[in-house]
Amino acid sequence: MKKTITFLLLILCMVPAWAQLVTTPGEYTIKNLDINTKESDFGTAFLGKDKVIFAAPTTNTMIIRKTWAESGQQFLDLYTGLITEDRQVIQKKRMPGDVNTKYHEAGVSVTKDLKTIYYTANNYYEKKYLTDSSGVNNLQLFRASLDLAGNWIEKEKLPFNDVEYSLGHPALSHDDKKLYFVSDMPGGYGQTDIYVVDIREDGSFGEVRNLGPKINTKGREMFPYIDKDNVLYFSSDTHPGYGKLDVFASKIFDTTVSTPLNLEEPVNSVDDDFAFIIDDERDRGFYSSNREEGKGDDDIYSFLANPGLYIHCDQEISGFVRSESSQEPIAGATVELRDESGEVLQTVTSGSDGSYSFDARLCNSPFVVVGMNKGYLNDERAVRTVNDIDVGPLRVDLNLPDQFVSNKVNINTIYFDFDKYNIRPDAAKELDKVVQVMNEYPELLIEAGSHTDSRGRDKYNQKLSEKRAKATVDYIVSKGIDASRLTFTGYGETQLVNDCADGKKCSEEEHQLNRRTEFTINNESGFELVPSPQ
Repeated sequence: MKKTITFLLLILCMVPAWAQLVTTPGEYTIKNLDINTKESDFGTAFLGKDKVIFAAPTTNTMIIRKTWAESGQQFLDLYTGLITEDRQVIQKKRMPGDVNTKYHEAGVSVTKDLKTIYYTANNYYEKKYLTDSSGVNNLQLFRASLDLAGNWIEKEKLPFNDVEYSLGHPALSHDDKKLYFVSDMPGGYGQTDIYVVDIREDGSFGEVRNLGPKINTKGREMFPYIDKDNVLYFSSDTHPGYGKLDVFASKIFDTTVSTPLNLEEPVNSVDDDFAFIIDDERDRGFYSSNREEGKGDDDIYSFLANPGLYIHCDQEISGFVRSESSQEPIAGATVELRDESGEVLQTVTSGSDGSYSFDARLCNSPFVVVGMNKGYLNDERAVRTVNDIDVGPLRVDLNLPDQFVSNKVNINTIYFDFDKYNIRPDAAKELDKVVQVMNEYPELLIEAGSHTDSRGRDKYNQKLSEKRAKATVDYIVSKGIDASRLTFTGYGETQLVNDCADGKKCSEEEHQLNRRTEFTINNESGFELVPSPQ
């Protein structure tokens, strides 16, 4: 990179099969912006969907000191511009307020509410030009807020700045809860490393953490940007690339990060390529480069991405199917993997030892695993794959209950709210098991017996229990079971399961146990249950 960017910062996989990482750099169409000058223009940040903030040579004629000695160029200020349909930036305006000074300002990140910015500037604060012990003015991180008049004010230095080293290039996570930045502070892996710090709800900060050796090298890692899927884009001159600074991408998981992926040409070149940002749709964005075909020093480029960068990890889901009562393995059981809406994504059969396994599924995603077999009720487990790549298979064991215990269908008792007879969502799941059994045994007849707690008059509770029993049967019939196979009886408060009778002080949890429906096989004595052929 040419002198400007060097100045601004230097003074400033093999993945196991059970956690496969899938990556592709995407295809990009780039365009040089009309606003670029012969000097250094770089470092865009989205200001909402239709505007950007970027660094460019100052146009403020009131500044006494116009150039800096190392390059002879104008000092950098922050500007805004409007994004056009053809990916140009127009209506360039110097940012109002007190963020711009007579020295350098660059490298911005904006909160989602567009009311706070984090940015990089020379250590010039309250009209003081501050230097370290060797006389060098290092870069520092600042925060500013937007007032009602549209000015950026309340400028403050972040508390983890230090006069002895540089910090810059802030990048907020998509939820504004983490701030990534670059520094040459002691204890890093190379010339400049990328760090992260938590932002608390009150605006204070947690402990600064280095992103580690998978991201940081002995060279320069710079210009971080985090997209909505927690993909970190950054530039490096040491990870394998085309030469000088290249743009890379790495997915940040809960405790791990993926190996950086080079975005390749045309984003990267033999020159310096940096400050890459991409919108939430992942199909357009901006980056900066000092490649030979540019207009001057560093230029800003817009791009279209098709289909754009794709990084995700897949994780295996596996386990065993067993009998709940005996814990013996069930061979030949059907196991389904469903999404949250209930759509079946994959179906497998358990092996002789009851084991099953699904192909790798998307990490950090919700699923439902359902086991089923003749003679057993279904068992289903809601699971979420882990948001990490260096982990083993997600273990999900299934225990299938016997369909019958004594003369009752072996499902969990369903319960009702106080003085209500509507079917709750938890009860509906259990009633679906009754439907399963009745579909499997076409001759099976069942009685639904409902109960109340002791509160209220006996006559009222009798009617309430009958309504609960009828609501139970109506639900089963709505699932396609012939009404002639079902009977229902209300028992009022005559069959309490505990001693919470009239006048007895009991907790709400104890009363809940009595507001229930139970299911009894209603066939003649000696009836043999034979499942229907499947």
